[in-house]
Amino acid sequence: MSAAAAIGPYQGTLQAILQALKYDSRTSLARPLARRMRASARGILQSADAVVPVPLHRSRERTRGFNQARELARHLGVPVLDALVRSRATRSQADLPAARRHANVRGAFALHRRANVRGLTLVLVDDVSTTGATLNACARPLLEAGAAEVRAVTAAKTLAVSQ
Repeated sequence: MSAAAAIGPYQGTLQAILQALKYDSRTSLARPLARRMRASARGILQSADAVVPVPLHRSRERTRGFNQARELARHLGVPVLDALVRSRATRSQADLPAARRHANVRGAFALHRRANVRGLTLVLVDDVSTTGATLNACARPLLEAGAAEVRAVTAAKTLAVSQ
């Protein structure tokens, strides 16, 4: 991944807003969060061909009723490309120590069979980045399929990660 940005640290009010979006189904919060993400990531979004939301496994999306990353992506002002699928269910990254997060998502994402990303500059979108494991696991199949560049923007970034 060539660059990444976030609104701010995953704490306080930003953490409460993201938890309300994700766990209380407050999808109306996606638009104002995306507005702040656009402001924080102007350089990352500039000249991007599309934003790619980090996919949930279909069982988790069915349970939740929506994908918070897609809700954020829809309001970033850049075309949304659902270029990835989560090819296997994984444990929630929030439940794992930093040392186990990369192994948890290794090989969990694949290029959608109808996606053509060759030569495109793409920006991955997710709600929170802790170790970058999920974003890196998503970037790999995009780059292997010929994406010119993969960047990332999240609403929040965890500052300290417990081992």
